[in-house]
Amino acid sequence: IAKSSLQHMVAQPNPALALRSDSERQIRSTVDWSEAAVYGEHIWFETNVSGDFCYVGDQNCMAKLRKCAACKIVVHTPCIEQLEKINFRCKPSFRESGSRNIREPIVVRHHWVHRRRQEGKCRQCGKGFQQKFAFHSKEIVAISCSCRFCTNDLLSCFMLQHIEEPCSLGAHAAVVVPPTWILRVRRPQNPLKSSKKKKRTSFKRKSSKKGAEEGRWKPFVIKPMPAPLMKPLLVFVNPKSGGNQGAKIIQSFMWYLNPRQVFDLSQGGPKEALELYRKVHNLRILACGGDGTVGWILSILDQLHINPPPPVAILPLGTGNDLARTLNWGGGYTDEPLSKILSHVEDGNIVQLDRWNLHVEPNPDANPEEKDELPLDVFNNYFSLGFDARVTLEFHESREANPEKFNSRFRNKMFYAGVSVCGISEPHRHRPCDGTDLTSKIQDLKPQCLVFLNIPRYCAGTMPWGNPGEHHDFEPQRHDDGCIEVIGFTMTSLAALQVGGHGERLCQCRQVVLTTSKAIPMQVDGEPCKLAASCIHISLRNQANMVQKTKRRNSMPLLNDQQPVPERLRIRVSRISMRDYEALNYDKEKLKEASVPLGIIVVPGDSDLELCRTQIEKLQEVSLCMKKVLAWAGTLASASCCACSACLSPAYLVPRHW
Repeated sequence: IAKSSLQHMVAQPNPALALRSDSERQIRSTVDWSEAAVYGEHIWFETNVSGDFCYVGDQNCMAKLRKCAACKIVVHTPCIEQLEKINFRCKPSFRESGSRNIREPIVVRHHWVHRRRQEGKCRQCGKGFQQKFAFHSKEIVAISCSCRFCTNDLLSCFMLQHIEEPCSLGAHAAVVVPPTWILRVRRPQNPLKSSKKKKRTSFKRKSSKKGAEEGRWKPFVIKPMPAPLMKPLLVFVNPKSGGNQGAKIIQSFMWYLNPRQVFDLSQGGPKEALELYRKVHNLRILACGGDGTVGWILSILDQLHINPPPPVAILPLGTGNDLARTLNWGGGYTDEPLSKILSHVEDGNIVQLDRWNLHVEPNPDANPEEKDELPLDVFNNYFSLGFDARVTLEFHESREANPEKFNSRFRNKMFYAGVSVCGISEPHRHRPCDGTDLTSKIQDLKPQCLVFLNIPRYCAGTMPWGNPGEHHDFEPQRHDDGCIEVIGFTMTSLAALQVGGHGERLCQCRQVVLTTSKAIPMQVDGEPCKLAASCIHISLRNQANMVQKTKRRNSMPLLNDQQPVPERLRIRVSRISMRDYEALNYDKEKLKEASVPLGIIVVPGDSDLELCRTQIEKLQEVSLCMKKVLAWAGTLASASCCACSACLSPAYLVPRHW
């Protein structure tokens, strides 16, 4: 079993790598993209879960446990050497080019792993896996592949033909980059050895060409096969965003996907990965981080001139996440199963996002002071100056000085709430907006801050443009119309913004010229600075492709699909563990089988989801109280219940006659 999943991937194993000494052996926690990468190398992370069993089965070892992110086996650190002796490798993530035709299709087979603990049911017989409660039990209960194919460790369930069976790559095969697409290539040979006698001029010409090729040589190349239904995914994770959730998310994505399509942005940025995968058709990108992470990736796509640019989805890990809210990805990641997020990325709609240039020139009429350039020259969300930029600047300086105090998204938001208010008075002069001079209008308003808004969301989910409604001078805001909204905020409208208010709508335009006469705090997509007196030109740069999460169907019926609404609904409620849900969410019938009935709730026919959740929470509380009452009653000899229909009320699910 250990050899079967790798033999068809290897052309010629490198004996120098296979016989590395203990001093040269390195326990890797990142994917190796170098020439010395090893087939089936595990990716180890420290774990302290007491219920995990060492794969080697050493009960007496007291060393730290490590878990492989790609195949989810757990071993003690000294036991890693034993895995190499029994030749147990991780699931393959690439293949050798070898002498075979690189376009020849190669089958990916299952990567079988013995499990001492397994959730769910056997794919062959449909029975649940027998759980062993003995501590550090060595008995195998299941054999599984990372594609979620699991069987009992019985001859009747796991048969010999399963060893060589092709792997489907699981429920998310459409977004998984197959290991057969990723090839390790050999270093070009020295041109001096290729020929001995050649003309001097031709030798010089060819050697320079070979030298250039060797300078561009990289150990890995991507050779995608034609697959029109596939949407291969690149995952970029910023581990520093928000509450430092990135490390766990990286490990989870390596389990669901090929580890070589998951990248840690703290290890060098997204440029090399995007260059490597630039020729993959239907490529999609998942940016796990804040809005700044998304802007970083979009800027690199601009530099590489990839045509067409791959669409970008968002897993929000930042503090504000306004762009993620605009595209229906939510205000922050909590505990939603990553398998569900992968499904949303695959099924999401592609929409356009306007991107805007910022060109700064020094103001010749003012004295030079402070910085004379912005932190970014492009913005996707908003550009602002005044009070909100000052708050962001203080937060940024505090986080740089004490990063350990800003490791929680909630704590970061509380910092914004605790900053004192400071207004500005006539710091800027607004020149033509599509030919219209708004200087006098802004001076009459006396705003505390001025915002140039590209998306409807701002400041962690508020909507400062609001809904113009019957106001014929303005149109509803869109992120793909080539127009930017200019909004002014007084201290009153800033306070009202948090309770559904909006700012003072000034104009919608395609070009802006803004002149300042002294240094003012400014921010570009959350990156703050204090900019010296300048003349700032804002113009449309391009449109980026983004993935918008599809919303569920509205609860209101369509005009041609009118259905009578019942007066009351009886809904049967069942409970399921998160682990079972992650494993079985693709199959409704298997979800039902694995769930535990909790009871029935009765709600009005036009109830929304929030009301149902409230009733379900009450049902759980009542169920817990009922268990406690029954346990207490069992200790009393005189306690009894006839369990009749009058005693057990469906409305409350508690006995009346105790």
